[in-house]
Amino acid sequence: MKIAIDAMGGDFAPASVIEGVLNFTADADLLLVGPKARLRALLDSSATNGSRHIEIVDATDVIAMDDNPVKAIRGKPNSSLVRCTDLLRDGEVQAIVSAGNTGAALAAGLLMLGRIPGIDRPAITCTLPNRRGQTVLLDAGANVDVGPENLLQFAIMGNIYAREILGIQRPRVGLLNIGEEPTKGTETVRRAYALLKEAPLDFIGNVEGPDLFNASCDVAVCDGFVGNVVLKVGEGVAEFLRHLLKEEMGSHPFLKIPALMLGPALRRIARRTDYREVGGAPLLGIKGVSIISHGRSNAVAIGNAIQTACRAVNHGIIDKIRTQISS
Repeated sequence: MKIAIDAMGGDFAPASVIEGVLNFTADADLLLVGPKARLRALLDSSATNGSRHIEIVDATDVIAMDDNPVKAIRGKPNSSLVRCTDLLRDGEVQAIVSAGNTGAALAAGLLMLGRIPGIDRPAITCTLPNRRGQTVLLDAGANVDVGPENLLQFAIMGNIYAREILGIQRPRVGLLNIGEEPTKGTETVRRAYALLKEAPLDFIGNVEGPDLFNASCDVAVCDGFVGNVVLKVGEGVAEFLRHLLKEEMGSHPFLKIPALMLGPALRRIARRTDYREVGGAPLLGIKGVSIISHGRSNAVAIGNAIQTACRAVNHGIIDKIRTQISS
C-alpha cells in the first residue's frame, strides 16, 4: 500500500508532517509531497531514526489556508495537494492525507477524482467520542446546503463506515434534529426522515445533541453547516474541560495527592476527547481515499490520520460504498 502525504498542509507543516511520517510504524509506503530540497534537508536533520526509506515527490507550489479552493486547484497544478491527488487519480497511491486547506481538498476530490456514481455530494466524515465508543458524524463541513436525498446518501455512507471501520455490526442511524418528533425541523429534514424510514438501515429516528455523546446512536446525519458547528463546539468544550480540571487540580495544595492518583484516568479521558487521537476525517463519496486532517494537526495527529487512511484502504470502503449505492 502506498499513501501520499501533503507535506505542506497544516499550520505546523512541514516539520510536524515529517515527524508524523517518521514515527509511523504500520506496513505502508509513504510518499512525502512538497519542495524536494527542503523536505530532504528536514529529513536528514531529523533526530528521529531515519533508517526508514521515505520517497519524496517534488511539488514547488503551496496552497495557503486562505486561498480560494477552486482557483488554487486550477492555478497551482504543481502544489503539494494537487500532486497528491494526481498520484491517487493515476493509481500510483491508494490514499492521500492532507491537513491543508479543507475547501481545496474537497475541490481536488470533486474536480480531479470525481464522485462515486449515485453520490451527488461527498461528505466529511468524523468520529466523536461517546460513552461506549464512537459516533460517526457526517457531514462535518463539506456541504452547507443539502437536499433530502443527500442526507440519505450520507446515512448510507456513514452506515458502511461505522460497520467496516468501527466494527459495529448493525449501526443505529439517527437524523440530527431539534427534537425527536418526525414533524420537527426544516422541510428538508422532515423529507429526509421519510426517506430514511424506508431505507435499508437501522434508522432510529431523530436524535438531538446529547445523543451524539450518550451512545444513543452510532451514526448521526446532518448538513455540513450543522455538523461543522457541532464538531467545533465539541472540540472547544473538551479543551475547556481539560483546562478547567488542570486549573482546579493545581489551585489547592490538598488536591495534589488526589491529582497524582487520578493522573492515569485523567490522561485516558484526555486521549478520548482529543481530536489528534482520531487524526483525520475521510471525505466519503469521491473515487478515492482522501483523509482531511485538522489544520492544527501535530505529529501525533498526522500519524493517526495515516492510520485512518490505511484502515479505509484495507476495508475497501470506496468499493463497498459503490456497491451499496448502485444496489
